Amino acid sequence: MTLLKGKVCLITGGSRGIGAGIVSKFVAEGATVFFTYMSSSDRAEQLIASLGDLPGKAIAFQSDASVFASAEAAVKKVVDEGGRLDVLVNNAGITRDNLMLRMSEDQWDEVVQANLKSVFNLSKHALRPMLKNRSGSIINMSSVVGVFGNAGQANYAASKAGIIGFTKSLAKEVGSRSIRCNAIAPGYIETEMTDVLDEKVKESFLSNIPLNRMGTTEEIADLTAFLASDKSCYITGQVISICGGLNT
Repeated sequence: MTLLKGKVCLITGGSRGIGAGIVSKFVAEGATVFFTYMSSSDRAEQLIASLGDLPGKAIAFQSDASVFASAEAAVKKVVDEGGRLDVLVNNAGITRDNLMLRMSEDQWDEVVQANLKSVFNLSKHALRPMLKNRSGSIINMSSVVGVFGNAGQANYAASKAGIIGFTKSLAKEVGSRSIRCNAIAPGYIETEMTDVLDEKVKESFLSNIPLNRMGTTEEIADLTAFLASDKSCYITGQVISICGGLNT
């Protein structure tokens, strides 16, 4: 349970859903985890309390990853308090679904800003301490929707596809400095968002998944921990789908 022992990590959007699962896994694996939230301070405190006596530790703070200056301050806080930055997980993201004919400019801009601009913001500022240490792992949360699209999610799909192109480009830029950059593309995952779906909607999802079930946040967290660890030191520039065979 010490796959990430000694590593200092920053996870955006870590108070709920997939982000909370990643925080819990990283702390269980011995990491010092700084994670951000936008407004749910109560959830962040509850998450920290739930971690108990796990070998690592977690520190939560409010930050808006879509704002350049806020991202800079977040990285500075991690380096000042943690002494370094080994792993960045760009997990923050939102949806504002609508058919294209009905989608407003604000719905487009908000999703691209939160999902894609945030990845640029955090990665740019994280690179400086990583370059100094000549090591680091950047993990970007994309989606299978960014690979094959989805009706009513043109803004979300575009932002997640953009993350894939960003990931591959950055991996080529910084690989010579032993900094890795990979993307994870989850499929349908059991979260609070999917819990409220109608059973018929869930059944239609499952009919397209060869493994005939949704994934769990723990499964996403396991993959993220692997990519954050030294066990994946020869993996970079990759997009790994974790979707039960949906993207096959």
